[in-house]
Amino acid sequence: MRVAADRAIFTVVRHDGRWAVEHDGEYFGHSVDKEVAKAAANKRVRQLQDSGRPCQVRVFGEQGFYEPAN
Repeated sequence: MRVAADRAIFTVVRHDGRWAVEHDGEYFGHSVDKEVAKAAANKRVRQLQDSGRPCQVRVFGEQGFYEPAN
């Protein structure tokens, strides 16, 4: 069986009325715009990935697909 590497998880969430990135219980990248918070997460992830650490960015409330209402 293949063992999954320990990934650094960054989650874009609502925090104190704004969007922010949560990682290991700390918040950074606060913004009223979710896209700005996502960019902050991706910037930090790129730094870690360049040093060889596997990472994942999750966005709270987004499922990765869209299903229109009938």
